[in-house]
This record gives sequence, structure tokens and C-alpha cells, in this order.
Amino acid sequence: MTSTSTVDYQRTDGRTLRLTFSEPEGALRGGLVVLHEADGVTDGVKLLLASLATEGWLTVTPHLENEELTQQDLLDATDRTLAWLVERGVQADLLGVMGFDLGGTAALVVASHRKLGAAVSVGGQQAAELPALVEIAGRLTSPWLGMYGDAGDEAGGADVERLRDAAASAKVATNVVHYPGANHRFDADPGAAAEAWQRTLNWFDAHLR
Repeated sequence: MTSTSTVDYQRTDGRTLRLTFSEPEGALRGGLVVLHEADGVTDGVKLLLASLATEGWLTVTPHLENEELTQQDLLDATDRTLAWLVERGVQADLLGVMGFDLGGTAALVVASHRKLGAAVSVGGQQAAELPALVEIAGRLTSPWLGMYGDAGDEAGGADVERLRDAAASAKVATNVVHYPGANHRFDADPGAAAEAWQRTLNWFDAHLR
């Protein structure tokens, strides 16, 4: 498995942004910003970075302070991370973003404010400082795939359907996939997790080329 590394990247305002990344061993297909869950850059996040790198993507996650993460903080950190990818040789039209759990919400926020090649959200924990998903899905500016479980909750399933309807009004390609019975992390449903992983790869394959 490809390894991960961590660096402190100098920002234009003089501060540093800590980045953890994984590089592909073969040809570079593009670059992906991975937005982490509320627990920070865990072993699971590093495994995701390495797994995406084995598919040919230079993957990087900015270390975010989630407790008071504002929309502007998120966009600023993502912009700096995207700049790091470009400096590493990734073409601007081969940039994407993905996230899971809280990071899934963050990825949708980014995809509705930045024009990237592709975006993927796996689950979406709501954060107090970030807008509600259904409020911004119609303003997507990047092709977006969202995958959501409902933990067997009927109300949760209805929320996913409302999100699908909102995303359908965007002027870019969107796809919202509902996994009834799966939880928001997909960790209790290996079948749903495996399918979500394949859908993620297919989405990036289709839109970043």
C-alpha cells in the first residue's frame, strides 16, 4: 500500500497549513482534495488517501479545525490545498474534491462555490457553521456525486430524496444515491461501502480526464 506523508505548507498570509498526502507510484492522473471527518486525520483517512493514490491520484487532506470551521475557513483551506496540487504538477482541469461524514458536507460546500472537475460526498454530518445541504445543492458548480445512508430512518430517507430534488436543479451533472438501512459512515454495511467506493472511482474516472 502506498504510504502517506505530512508537510507544513506556507500560506500567502504567512501562516502554515498542515497537509497529509499520498502520491501514486505510477502515472499521475490528477489530484484530489480529501476533506476529513470530525475526528480529524485518522488512520482511516490515511488509508483512503493511500487507496486513491493506488488508482493514480495525488491525494491530499488539509488538517482542519472542525469545532469552529466556518464556510470561509473551509474554502480558504481548500483553495490553498488545490494550489499545492497545481504546484505539484496537477493540471487545473484534473482537480477534484471528496469527503465523508462531516467532510461529505464540506465537499458539497466546496462543490457549490468552486468549479472543479468532480466532487464526491459520502454521507453528510451537519455542522453549525456550514449551510444545510439542501440549501446549496441547487447551486452546485462542480459535477457532484452524493451517497447517503439513512440508518433505517424514514425521515432520513426523505431528507435524501429532498437533496436529490435540489441537486437536480443544478446546471452540472449530479447523482444522489440512497442506501436504505446503511448508516452515515457505511461502516456497518460492507456491501454498501464497496459499492460506494466503486461509484466514487467511476465518477472521478468519468469527469477527470
